[in-house]
Amino acid sequence: MGKFDRVKLLIGSNNAQKIKDLSVMVFGIGGVGGFTVEALVRSGVENITVIDSDVVSETNINRQIIATTKTVGKSKVEVIKERALEINENVNVKTINAFVLPENITQIDFSGVEYIVDAVDTVSAKLAIIKKAKELSIPVISCMGTGGKLDVTSLRVGDVFETKGCPLARVMRRELKKLGVTALKTVYSTEQVSISEQDKDLLEQKGKDRTAPPSMIFVPATAGLMLAEQVILDSIKD
Repeated sequence: MGKFDRVKLLIGSNNAQKIKDLSVMVFGIGGVGGFTVEALVRSGVENITVIDSDVVSETNINRQIIATTKTVGKSKVEVIKERALEINENVNVKTINAFVLPENITQIDFSGVEYIVDAVDTVSAKLAIIKKAKELSIPVISCMGTGGKLDVTSLRVGDVFETKGCPLARVMRRELKKLGVTALKTVYSTEQVSISEQDKDLLEQKGKDRTAPPSMIFVPATAGLMLAEQVILDSIKD
């Protein structure tokens, strides 16, 4: 059997061809986005654009599929491209090394993109991505907060305006209303954020007034797989 024959057996040859031809843009190749790209490539998607300005760090090793002792210090988009090609030599991966901001979103080429995945962790970037997707009428799915969470069974798929228990989703609802966005498909968790009190001094600084939340692989990875699943299901539904 070939690489994707079992995909065809499950969803049919016509749908497998739709997946193969699909063009997906993924913003953020971290604990969530890395698994999203992994799942898309292993599902047969052959046209993917990945966007991230970060390099793999040692602190990524506990949860990011692209992070190993050999990839530390390397560009995340280049590492995920190499990994994707090792899975399927026919995949076309376009890499964009950029930190997305409202000021530079217009510099990104969205031509041909059929689905957008938002797996970044800053509100300003998420808003810029979602606003652009809505302007271009490109389907978009956004991941809410996965840090400080351990229960994968608390993950849900739903509209951001119907979410409960996610602090990031609460902020996004308020800001999206200001932009006139009335609907947004998301993957989110109802679990309350958890952090070990005795180890708060280990919080990683991520710039002014920002710290990286505690995290293990389970929730980010599962959220990433759920994002990919929704892209696939939305793309093959009649």
